[in-house]
Amino acid sequence: MGIRTRIAAVAALALAGSVLVAASADAGGNQTTIKPVVGGLDSPRGVSTFGGKIIYSVGDGSVYEAWAHNGKVIRKLGQVPGGFAPAIDTNKSGVTYALTGGGDAPLPPGAATLYKLRPGKAPLAIADIGKYQLKDPDPDNLTDGPPTESNPFGVAALKDGTVLVSDAAGNDLLRVWPNGHIKTVARLKPRLVKVPTGLGTDAPPAGTRVLAEAVATSVTVGSDGYWYVGELRGFPATPGTSEIWRIKPGSNNAVCDPARPSKGKCTRYADGYTSIVDLAGGPKGTLAVVELAKVSWLKWEMGGSPVGSLYLQYPGKWNKAGFKKELAPGQLILPAGTAISRAGKVYVSSPIFGPGAVYQVVAKH
Repeated sequence: MGIRTRIAAVAALALAGSVLVAASADAGGNQTTIKPVVGGLDSPRGVSTFGGKIIYSVGDGSVYEAWAHNGKVIRKLGQVPGGFAPAIDTNKSGVTYALTGGGDAPLPPGAATLYKLRPGKAPLAIADIGKYQLKDPDPDNLTDGPPTESNPFGVAALKDGTVLVSDAAGNDLLRVWPNGHIKTVARLKPRLVKVPTGLGTDAPPAGTRVLAEAVATSVTVGSDGYWYVGELRGFPATPGTSEIWRIKPGSNNAVCDPARPSKGKCTRYADGYTSIVDLAGGPKGTLAVVELAKVSWLKWEMGGSPVGSLYLQYPGKWNKAGFKKELAPGQLILPAGTAISRAGKVYVSSPIFGPGAVYQVVAKH
């Protein structure tokens, strides 16, 4: 099974109780920790904020909103198909969108679809992403599957009512209009990486240079108005090779090319991450960045550590990233989603499989 479908099916590899254990807190003097805001959740993933509320998704496809100060649930916003927590985002008007994933064709009903949630009513299907990708194949497909596979994985709602969708199988960023019209914003090209050690005899020898797909898992809007896309990195999932791309708003068919990272309407903003699964824009140019597993998604699948990470990426000069700071190191197991409130409070969901919570990052006392 290729990376295009792995990220949707990886839950089957998490044997009950085998990896979902508490990580030890760091002893290095880091001044941040996490506290649960909404607990008792089954496979929490998507996180967004609006006003004094926090919105989150769980494993059965349900989306809820709760008060951020005490975690008390206000209401259920809706439930979408798929059997996997959807990606979510809430626009400036308080409207929440939910995005279901895809995988192997044929897709089941309701998969690879963008929904508008309507409390008290059934979710409204806005666009069939899988259908669009059948006519918009990935020109840089490196997997055994067809280049028309779709696995929408990241979503960002824009002020004008359109919605951005990053497709982890199509390796592209799409823009969806309220009437269901879709355009391709940008395509992420593969990157030449070195095969890491410890992948077994079925992998090329360690140090071999191979092309690896981008796997566009995440998208957000920065405080500068630009669109940012994060990568997981396909096989061999080499640590430190996941990039964050900065895309000019309104772009169509831009190319994000690791061989020419400073050219065109899509330029490389940050590098050196591992297995990014979510991004969130915050005040003063900051980005929250979630890594599923520090060792990489592939090493975790092979039995490695499930400890993930959450970073704040600060802006630098000339539209490049500056320094980054890890928040609550060692305390997150397979984190999945993140959000930053208008007041600058950082939230994260963990773990993506099994019992978990939505946490707030706080200062240690």
